[in-house]
Amino acid sequence: MKRFIRSLYTIVLAGVVPLVMWRCEMAGSADVGPGATGVGGSMARFAITDNTLYIVTHNSLDVYDISSPSAPTRKGKAELGMGIETIFPYQKNLFVGANDGMYIFDSRQPQSPVLLSKYRHVMSCDPVVVQGSFAYVTLRGGAACRQWNNMSSLDVVDVSNPANPQLLNTQPLETPYGLGVDGNKLFVCEGEKGLKVFDITNPAVPTQTQFLTNVPSYDVIPNKNTLIVTGKNGLYQYRYDSQTTGTSLELLSKIPVE
Repeated sequence: MKRFIRSLYTIVLAGVVPLVMWRCEMAGSADVGPGATGVGGSMARFAITDNTLYIVTHNSLDVYDISSPSAPTRKGKAELGMGIETIFPYQKNLFVGANDGMYIFDSRQPQSPVLLSKYRHVMSCDPVVVQGSFAYVTLRGGAACRQWNNMSSLDVVDVSNPANPQLLNTQPLETPYGLGVDGNKLFVCEGEKGLKVFDITNPAVPTQTQFLTNVPSYDVIPNKNTLIVTGKNGLYQYRYDSQTTGTSLELLSKIPVE
C-alpha cells in the first residue's frame, strides 16, 4: 500500500495527473461552470467539461469527445506554437498558460473552442487561475523558459472582456509554481521556499498575509475551505475560511514521501 501511495504521489507531483479529477459536486467554491466534471490544480495539462476532454501538449490544444469513455474520439486540434504549459477552465472559457502569454478560448461550444485573445508577457513559466473578472498568473524567472531573467512575479489581469485582457497589477515573487484562488484567499506555491497566502478582498491588489516556509509546495487546489497542497515532502490538507481576511490555516492531514 505504501508503495502504491508513493507511486501515485510521484505521478501527481510530476504533473501527469495533477489532481484534476475532483468531482464537480465537491467543487462549489471553485466555480468552474456548468457541466464541469472536475477541478484541477493550476499546473494541470488536461480538463473535462461535460463529455469533452481538453489536453494541452507543448504546442497545441487537443479536444476529445469522451461521451463513450472507452472510445474517446479526437474532435479538434488548435496549433498554438511552442511552450504551452497549463489549462484552467472557468465558466464558459478556457485559460491556457504558455511561455509567452495566456490564451483565452470561448468554450460555449465545448468541442469547438474559439480563440478570443492572447495576453502576452515576457517569456516565463506561467500557470493561471481565474475568479470572477480576474486572472492570476505567476511568472517564474530563472527557469528553463526564462533563463536570462531571474525576476519572478504575480500578475493580476482583468478578463472581464476575454477578448481584451488588461494587466492591472504586478508584484514580485521568489520562485513561484502553482496557485489557487477561493473567495478572499489566493494561495501561491513558492517551490522549496514554501507556501504564501494572499488576501484578495481587493481582487486587483493581493496582499500577503502568511508565508509557510516549512511547506515546500508545487501546486494547490482550494475547495470548499479545504486546501490540498502537493510538494516534495508530501501531500497536505489544510482547512481555511475563504471569506475571512484571517491568516489561519489548520493542518488536517499529511501523506509524507519517504
